[in-house]
Amino acid sequence: MIISPISSVKFTNSAKSEKSLPPKNNPAFGLADMPTNEQYNELRVFYHHIYEYKKGLRSLILTTEKAQNRAVIESKLKREKIPYEIKNVNEKVINVFFGNKDCIKVVSTFDKPLNKLTPEQDFMLGIMLGYDKILQCRRYFVMRDKKFSNNK
Repeated sequence: MIISPISSVKFTNSAKSEKSLPPKNNPAFGLADMPTNEQYNELRVFYHHIYEYKKGLRSLILTTEKAQNRAVIESKLKREKIPYEIKNVNEKVINVFFGNKDCIKVVSTFDKPLNKLTPEQDFMLGIMLGYDKILQCRRYFVMRDKKFSNNK
């Protein structure tokens, strides 16, 4: 039996910080969309959403991200050939929709901020995002009744 010497085992106190760095030479990242360490940490949920989409768990994803990461986000989605629509929330934040091309086509017709969508648009978006159907129905009626009472 051969036992390797302990000196060949590498110990580190910063295991957590090493995990948060973007993988080197990872084929999932092209040179153009290789994020900085900070961007990688900020976009971890975004990358996980891509994984879920590619595995068929979701047909439409909505994620809110920092506007300064827009170029990395767009580059990654283009490289992965994933349809997307990006809408500005303000100068610091963007809403990134990506997924099925038909869902993106519907989202692209929404010409106002999410909090200003009609009850019908809000209902469609919620259903496409996979929210609970019964809760979406209830939300629709609350929004519709509120809109109706405000128009009197």
